[in-house]
Amino acid sequence: MKWSRGTKNDDVVDRRGAAAPKVAGAGIGVVILVFVVAKLFNVDISGLVGGNSSSSSSSSSSSSSSTTSSSKSEPEPPKGPDADAELVEFVRFVMKDIQDTFETVFRAEGKTYQRAKLVLFSDAIDTACGRSSAAIGPFYCPGDSNAYIDLSFYRDLRTKLGAPGDFAQAYVLAHEIGHHLQNLLGVDHDQTKLSKSRTRNEHSVRVELQADCFAGVWGHNAAGKKLLEIGDLEEAITAAKEIGDDRLQKKAGVDDVNPETFTHGTSAQRMKWFRVGFDSGKLSSCDTFSAQP
Repeated sequence: MKWSRGTKNDDVVDRRGAAAPKVAGAGIGVVILVFVVAKLFNVDISGLVGGNSSSSSSSSSSSSSSTTSSSKSEPEPPKGPDADAELVEFVRFVMKDIQDTFETVFRAEGKTYQRAKLVLFSDAIDTACGRSSAAIGPFYCPGDSNAYIDLSFYRDLRTKLGAPGDFAQAYVLAHEIGHHLQNLLGVDHDQTKLSKSRTRNEHSVRVELQADCFAGVWGHNAAGKKLLEIGDLEEAITAAKEIGDDRLQKKAGVDDVNPETFTHGTSAQRMKWFRVGFDSGKLSSCDTFSAQP
Protein backbone atom coordinates (compact mmCIF):
# COMPACT_ATOMS: atom_id res chain seq x y z
CA MET A 1 0.00 0.00 0.00
CA LYS A 2 1.28 3.44 -0.90
CA TRP A 3 1.39 5.81 2.03
CA SER A 4 3.41 8.77 3.22
CA ARG A 5 5.08 9.53 6.54
CA GLY A 6 4.56 12.67 8.55
CA THR A 7 0.76 12.68 8.42
CA LYS A 8 -0.69 14.85 11.16
CA ASN A 9 -3.79 13.25 12.62
CA ASP A 10 -5.30 14.34 15.91
CA ASP A 11 -7.81 11.50 15.61
CA VAL A 12 -5.07 9.04 16.61
CA VAL A 13 -4.43 9.24 20.36
CA ASP A 14 -1.29 7.55 21.67
CA ARG A 15 -1.84 6.24 25.20
CA ARG A 16 0.76 3.49 25.09
CA GLY A 17 2.54 5.12 28.02
CA ALA A 18 -0.38 4.59 30.39
CA ALA A 19 -0.17 2.13 33.26
CA ALA A 20 -2.31 -0.93 32.57
CA PRO A 21 -5.48 -1.04 34.72
CA LYS A 22 -7.00 -4.15 36.20
CA VAL A 23 -9.23 -5.58 33.49
CA ALA A 24 -12.84 -6.52 34.12
CA GLY A 25 -14.06 -9.90 32.92
CA ALA A 26 -15.62 -10.32 29.49
CA GLY A 27 -19.00 -11.89 28.78
CA ILE A 28 -19.12 -15.67 29.05
CA GLY A 29 -19.60 -16.17 25.30
CA VAL A 30 -16.48 -14.15 24.54
CA VAL A 31 -14.51 -15.97 27.22
CA ILE A 32 -15.39 -19.36 25.75
CA LEU A 33 -14.41 -18.34 22.23
CA VAL A 34 -11.22 -16.71 23.47
CA PHE A 35 -10.25 -19.80 25.46
CA VAL A 36 -10.68 -22.17 22.52
CA VAL A 37 -8.79 -20.02 20.03
CA ALA A 38 -6.07 -19.09 22.50
CA LYS A 39 -5.25 -22.74 23.10
CA LEU A 40 -4.09 -23.05 19.53
CA PHE A 41 -2.58 -19.63 18.84
CA ASN A 42 -1.49 -18.56 22.30
CA VAL A 43 -3.18 -15.25 21.55
CA ASP A 44 -6.61 -13.77 22.06
CA ILE A 45 -8.21 -12.39 18.91
CA SER A 46 -11.78 -11.70 19.91
CA GLY A 47 -11.33 -8.00 19.15
CA LEU A 48 -11.16 -8.40 15.41
CA VAL A 49 -13.56 -11.30 15.72
CA GLY A 50 -15.43 -9.38 18.41
CA GLY A 51 -15.83 -5.96 16.80
CA ASN A 52 -18.64 -3.98 18.34
CA SER A 53 -19.73 -6.72 20.70
CA SER A 54 -16.43 -6.89 22.52
CA SER A 55 -17.06 -3.51 24.10
CA SER A 56 -20.57 -4.21 25.27
CA SER A 57 -19.87 -6.87 27.87
CA SER A 58 -18.48 -4.57 30.56
CA SER A 59 -20.66 -3.35 33.36
CA SER A 60 -22.06 0.15 33.62
CA SER A 61 -20.22 0.65 36.89
CA SER A 62 -16.94 0.03 35.12
CA SER A 63 -18.00 2.50 32.46
CA SER A 64 -18.64 5.32 34.88
CA SER A 65 -15.43 4.76 36.83
CA SER A 66 -13.34 4.52 33.68
CA THR A 67 -14.75 7.74 32.27
CA THR A 68 -13.84 9.56 35.45
CA SER A 69 -10.33 8.13 35.71
CA SER A 70 -9.46 8.65 32.04
CA SER A 71 -10.35 12.34 32.22
CA LYS A 72 -7.92 13.07 35.06
CA SER A 73 -4.70 12.80 33.07
CA GLU A 74 -3.57 12.23 29.53
CA PRO A 75 -0.77 9.62 29.41
CA GLU A 76 2.18 10.23 27.13
CA PRO A 77 3.58 7.93 24.44
CA PRO A 78 6.55 5.70 25.32
CA LYS A 79 9.82 7.42 26.14
CA GLY A 80 13.00 6.64 24.24
CA PRO A 81 13.25 4.67 20.97
CA ASP A 82 9.88 3.47 19.72
CA ALA A 83 10.00 0.12 17.93
CA ASP A 84 6.56 0.82 16.47
CA ALA A 85 7.28 4.36 15.30
CA GLU A 86 6.84 3.52 11.61
CA LEU A 87 3.69 1.52 12.34
CA VAL A 88 2.23 4.50 14.21
CA GLU A 89 2.99 6.68 11.18
CA PHE A 90 1.18 4.16 8.99
CA VAL A 91 -1.83 4.06 11.29
CA ARG A 92 -2.07 7.85 11.31
CA PHE A 93 -2.03 7.96 7.52
CA VAL A 94 -4.57 5.17 7.08
CA MET A 95 -6.96 6.49 9.73
CA LYS A 96 -6.94 9.93 8.16
CA ASP A 97 -7.70 8.49 4.73
CA ILE A 98 -10.45 6.22 6.06
CA GLN A 99 -12.23 9.04 7.85
CA ASP A 100 -11.67 11.58 5.08
CA THR A 101 -13.26 9.06 2.72
CA PHE A 102 -16.33 8.46 4.86
CA GLU A 103 -16.69 12.17 5.55
CA THR A 104 -16.89 12.70 1.80
CA VAL A 105 -19.32 9.80 1.33
CA PHE A 106 -21.60 11.10 4.09
CA ARG A 107 -21.54 14.64 2.67
CA ALA A 108 -22.54 13.33 -0.75
CA GLU A 109 -25.54 11.67 0.89
CA GLY A 110 -26.52 14.80 2.81
CA LYS A 111 -25.32 13.41 6.13
CA THR A 112 -22.86 14.76 8.68
CA TYR A 113 -19.93 12.54 9.57
CA GLN A 114 -18.55 12.79 13.10
CA ARG A 115 -14.96 11.62 13.28
CA ALA A 116 -13.96 8.85 15.65
CA LYS A 117 -10.77 8.61 17.67
CA LEU A 118 -8.39 5.67 17.43
CA VAL A 119 -6.66 5.06 20.75
CA LEU A 120 -3.34 3.23 20.77
CA PHE A 121 -2.72 1.44 24.07
CA SER A 122 -0.60 -1.22 25.68
CA ASP A 123 -1.87 -4.18 27.66
CA ALA A 124 -5.14 -2.72 28.99
CA ILE A 125 -7.17 0.48 29.00
CA ASP A 126 -10.20 2.20 30.52
CA THR A 127 -12.98 3.06 28.06
CA ALA A 128 -16.54 4.36 28.25
CA CYS A 129 -17.58 0.73 27.75
CA GLY A 130 -15.53 -0.45 30.72
CA ARG A 131 -12.00 -1.69 31.13
CA SER A 132 -10.60 -3.78 28.34
CA SER A 133 -7.48 -5.81 27.58
CA ALA A 134 -5.18 -6.08 24.59
CA ALA A 135 -6.10 -9.78 24.69
CA ILE A 136 -9.39 -9.10 22.91
CA GLY A 137 -7.70 -7.40 19.97
CA PRO A 138 -8.95 -4.22 18.24
CA PHE A 139 -12.45 -3.06 19.18
CA TYR A 140 -14.87 -0.16 18.94
CA CYS A 141 -16.72 1.39 21.86
CA PRO A 142 -19.95 3.17 20.87
CA GLY A 143 -20.07 4.81 24.29
CA ASP A 144 -17.17 7.14 23.48
CA SER A 145 -17.02 6.72 19.68
CA ASN A 146 -13.46 5.47 19.99
CA ALA A 147 -11.72 2.55 18.35
CA TYR A 148 -8.93 0.89 20.31
CA ILE A 149 -5.89 -1.17 19.31
CA ASP A 150 -2.76 -2.55 20.91
CA LEU A 151 -0.27 -2.56 18.04
CA SER A 152 1.07 -5.96 19.10
CA PHE A 153 -2.08 -7.36 17.48
CA TYR A 154 -0.55 -6.69 14.08
CA ARG A 155 2.33 -9.02 14.84
CA ASP A 156 -0.15 -11.72 15.82
CA LEU A 157 -2.16 -11.05 12.66
CA ARG A 158 0.95 -11.67 10.60
CA THR A 159 2.65 -14.51 12.45
CA LYS A 160 -0.15 -16.42 14.17
CA LEU A 161 -3.15 -15.83 11.94
CA GLY A 162 -1.32 -15.99 8.64
CA ALA A 163 -2.57 -12.63 7.33
CA PRO A 164 0.49 -10.46 6.59
CA GLY A 165 0.66 -7.17 4.73
CA ASP A 166 -0.01 -3.50 5.32
CA PHE A 167 -3.38 -3.56 3.57
CA ALA A 168 -4.48 -6.37 5.87
CA GLN A 169 -3.58 -4.04 8.74
CA ALA A 170 -5.53 -1.22 7.11
CA TYR A 171 -8.55 -3.53 6.71
CA VAL A 172 -8.57 -4.04 10.49
CA LEU A 173 -8.84 -0.28 11.07
CA ALA A 174 -11.46 0.17 8.36
CA HIS A 175 -13.56 -2.63 9.90
CA GLU A 176 -13.56 -0.91 13.29
CA ILE A 177 -14.50 2.42 11.71
CA GLY A 178 -17.22 0.46 9.94
CA HIS A 179 -18.69 -0.08 13.40
CA HIS A 180 -18.43 3.68 13.95
CA LEU A 181 -20.49 4.24 10.81
CA GLN A 182 -23.09 1.85 12.20
CA ASN A 183 -23.14 3.84 15.42
CA LEU A 184 -23.69 7.08 13.48
CA LEU A 185 -26.39 5.48 11.34
CA GLY A 186 -28.12 3.85 14.31
CA VAL A 187 -27.76 0.37 12.86
CA ASP A 188 -27.34 -1.49 16.15
CA HIS A 189 -30.38 0.24 17.65
CA ASP A 190 -32.67 -0.10 14.65
CA GLN A 191 -35.21 -2.63 15.84
CA THR A 192 -36.76 -2.82 12.37
CA LYS A 193 -33.61 -4.68 11.37
CA LEU A 194 -34.35 -7.39 13.93
CA SER A 195 -36.62 -10.31 13.22
CA LYS A 196 -38.37 -12.48 15.76
CA SER A 197 -37.02 -15.48 13.89
CA ARG A 198 -33.44 -14.17 14.02
CA THR A 199 -31.25 -14.99 16.99
CA ARG A 200 -28.89 -12.54 18.66
CA ASN A 201 -25.94 -14.38 17.09
CA GLU A 202 -27.49 -14.13 13.64
CA HIS A 203 -27.96 -10.40 14.11
CA SER A 204 -24.36 -10.10 15.30
CA VAL A 205 -23.15 -11.85 12.15
CA ARG A 206 -25.00 -9.37 9.96
CA VAL A 207 -23.60 -6.43 11.95
CA GLU A 208 -20.05 -7.71 11.52
CA LEU A 209 -20.48 -8.48 7.83
CA GLN A 210 -21.76 -4.95 7.28
CA ALA A 211 -18.62 -3.58 8.96
CA ASP A 212 -16.58 -5.73 6.57
CA CYS A 213 -18.57 -4.32 3.64
CA PHE A 214 -18.02 -0.74 4.84
CA ALA A 215 -14.29 -1.53 5.04
CA GLY A 216 -14.52 -2.64 1.42
CA VAL A 217 -16.13 0.68 0.47
CA TRP A 218 -13.09 2.45 1.85
CA GLY A 219 -10.84 0.02 -0.04
CA HIS A 220 -12.67 0.92 -3.26
CA ASN A 221 -11.95 4.60 -2.68
CA ALA A 222 -8.32 3.90 -1.74
CA ALA A 223 -7.92 2.04 -5.03
CA GLY A 224 -9.42 5.02 -6.85
CA LYS A 225 -6.73 7.22 -5.28
CA LYS A 226 -4.05 4.82 -6.54
CA LEU A 227 -3.04 3.92 -2.99
CA LEU A 228 -3.20 0.17 -3.61
CA GLU A 229 -0.38 -1.92 -5.00
CA ILE A 230 -0.35 -5.36 -6.57
CA GLY A 231 -1.40 -7.93 -3.99
CA ASP A 232 -3.05 -5.48 -1.57
CA LEU A 233 -6.59 -6.63 -2.28
CA GLU A 234 -5.50 -10.23 -1.76
CA GLU A 235 -4.04 -9.26 1.64
CA ALA A 236 -7.39 -7.96 2.85
CA ILE A 237 -9.25 -10.96 1.43
CA THR A 238 -6.81 -13.29 3.19
CA ALA A 239 -7.34 -11.48 6.49
CA ALA A 240 -11.13 -11.76 6.09
CA LYS A 241 -10.76 -15.47 5.36
CA GLU A 242 -8.50 -16.20 8.31
CA ILE A 243 -10.91 -14.65 10.84
CA GLY A 244 -14.07 -16.42 9.65
CA ASP A 245 -15.88 -18.19 12.50
CA ASP A 246 -15.75 -21.56 10.78
CA ARG A 247 -12.04 -21.32 10.01
CA LEU A 248 -11.19 -20.23 13.55
CA GLN A 249 -13.15 -23.13 15.03
CA LYS A 250 -11.45 -25.61 12.71
CA LYS A 251 -8.01 -24.21 13.51
CA ALA A 252 -8.82 -24.44 17.20
CA GLY A 253 -9.48 -28.16 16.83
CA VAL A 254 -13.26 -28.07 17.15
CA ASP A 255 -14.53 -31.37 15.75
CA ASP A 256 -18.00 -30.16 14.79
CA VAL A 257 -18.18 -26.58 13.57
CA ASN A 258 -21.44 -25.14 14.90
CA PRO A 259 -22.99 -22.34 12.80
CA GLU A 260 -25.35 -21.46 15.66
CA THR A 261 -22.35 -20.20 17.64
CA PHE A 262 -21.09 -17.93 14.87
CA THR A 263 -21.06 -14.23 15.71
CA HIS A 264 -19.07 -12.77 12.80
CA GLY A 265 -19.69 -14.93 9.77
CA THR A 266 -17.90 -17.65 7.88
CA SER A 267 -14.72 -17.04 5.91
CA ALA A 268 -16.74 -17.11 2.69
CA GLN A 269 -19.22 -14.56 4.05
CA ARG A 270 -16.55 -12.18 5.31
CA MET A 271 -14.66 -12.33 2.02
CA LYS A 272 -17.89 -11.90 0.08
CA TRP A 273 -19.06 -8.79 1.89
CA PHE A 274 -15.68 -7.08 1.89
CA ARG A 275 -15.65 -7.67 -1.85
CA VAL A 276 -19.21 -6.35 -2.23
CA GLY A 277 -18.16 -3.05 -0.68
CA PHE A 278 -14.88 -2.99 -2.59
CA ASP A 279 -16.51 -3.58 -5.97
CA SER A 280 -19.41 -1.14 -5.49
CA GLY A 281 -17.84 1.62 -3.42
CA LYS A 282 -21.31 2.40 -2.04
CA LEU A 283 -22.59 2.17 1.52
CA SER A 284 -26.04 1.33 0.13
CA SER A 285 -24.67 -1.96 -1.19
CA CYS A 286 -23.93 -3.08 2.38
CA ASP A 287 -27.43 -4.01 3.52
CA THR A 288 -26.49 -7.31 5.11
CA PHE A 289 -29.75 -7.33 7.06
CA SER A 290 -32.02 -7.80 4.06
CA ALA A 291 -29.74 -9.82 1.81
CA GLN A 292 -28.67 -13.43 2.17
CA PRO A 293 -25.46 -13.17 4.21
